[in-house]
Amino acid sequence: MTSETPFTVTEPNTLPALELEHVSYAYTKGGKKVLADKSYAFHPGKVYAITGPSGAGKTTLLSLLSGLTTPSEGRVLHDGLDLAKADRYRFRSRDIGVIFQSFNLLPALTVAENIILSMDAAGKSFDKPKKQIAAELLDKVRLQPEYLNERILHLSGGEQQRVAIARALSYGPSIVLADEPTGNLDMATQDDIMAIFRQLAHEEGKCVIIVTHSPEVAAASDEVYQLVKLRRR
Repeated sequence: MTSETPFTVTEPNTLPALELEHVSYAYTKGGKKVLADKSYAFHPGKVYAITGPSGAGKTTLLSLLSGLTTPSEGRVLHDGLDLAKADRYRFRSRDIGVIFQSFNLLPALTVAENIILSMDAAGKSFDKPKKQIAAELLDKVRLQPEYLNERILHLSGGEQQRVAIARALSYGPSIVLADEPTGNLDMATQDDIMAIFRQLAHEEGKCVIIVTHSPEVAAASDEVYQLVKLRRR
């Protein structure tokens, strides 16, 4: 008999930043469910890891949390409100920052141009020049200011992932979603990236959710939701 094991700690007395209420998902109506009856709460100020084997629905869960997909059953709530009834484009461009394993940076542009492009897409106003904000973000992800004018092509994988984190933070989202953010990195860089995520949660109050295969990333997180692959009937 398979089971799902959440490693729980005491929840803060706050409304979850994101919450799943009895969520199920199938790619086709009446088709095989990828996720079945999931109820999870993700609070500000904590780092969450979502683990499980291939085919367990980790990427689907991330798509649901980011508003790219709506559940077949149940609800995804953002600050207590049903995401399916909200402006999901605004949610994706302002309230969440997404970080990808493959970085998804534009290689021909500089570091500053990649970060500023994301700020422009958010359509928000900022109280400082955008390049100054980009420089401050580089400091936060432990890159020197001279990296601002470097082209992405000239950076290592670890440096690119730091830029991708800075880009995701550029418009001030309260939620950070990361899809295998350390999958292409060495162990030392992985530890450093996790230290950044923990700082974002514990010192800045962001809700950080990481999909990962790494036991080390899971161990460095505050709470782990472990998915299992559903059996075919």
